[in-house]
Amino acid sequence: MKSILAVDDEEHILELLAYNLERDGYHVIKAETGEDALDILDKEKVDIVLLDWMLPGIDGIEVLRRIRANKGLRTLPVIFLTAKGDEISKVVGLEVGSDDYLVKPFGVHELLARIKAVLRRSESNFEIAEAEKEEKIVVDYLEINRARRTVTVKGVPVELSFKEFELLYLLAKNRGIVFTRDNLLEKVWGYDYIGETRTVDVHVSNLRKKIEQDESHPVYIKTVRGMGYKFA
Repeated sequence: MKSILAVDDEEHILELLAYNLERDGYHVIKAETGEDALDILDKEKVDIVLLDWMLPGIDGIEVLRRIRANKGLRTLPVIFLTAKGDEISKVVGLEVGSDDYLVKPFGVHELLARIKAVLRRSESNFEIAEAEKEEKIVVDYLEINRARRTVTVKGVPVELSFKEFELLYLLAKNRGIVFTRDNLLEKVWGYDYIGETRTVDVHVSNLRKKIEQDESHPVYIKTVRGMGYKFA
């Protein structure tokens, strides 16, 4: 039985989530604050977190940052459930490291489908990570360590956001293969993001600033005109 941590400061929403998720065969643990959620994660095994953004005390964004900073929880799937439906909020939530983003009000069937999809991706990613545990990708002066989630250029550590690392690793792992922006959104952001492909362009631009000697003449991440990007 998969265990879900549901975090929301509205008791009726927690009860509604618990009722529907338990009917579908999940074990549900409830938390009304970010502090409670982090305390539970320290003590109990959880398979996925449903996280409200606007919480009293530590908000959802800070909870997610702490999850992603914790080595033992770094790959724990997290879905934001929030009333913040604007594009900027979605980008922020995904950039910090959420696996999906669902805007309130939402349908129970959609939520269940999102949970199952995120859990499937998580299990697949775990299998890949185990197979690649000590793998390093080294290209010229650039070194990418998947297990440690570190990147260095000429031996100097480069700080990347969660999604920047995922994007760089995907491209570098598949050197020479051209990915469209939609491909990259699906594989890195993990769900339908149609109409916002400029998110990829922004992340590629940020990566070039951090890993290229001259971002206007990139050596690693190449633009394929009319198609997308590839790692040279």
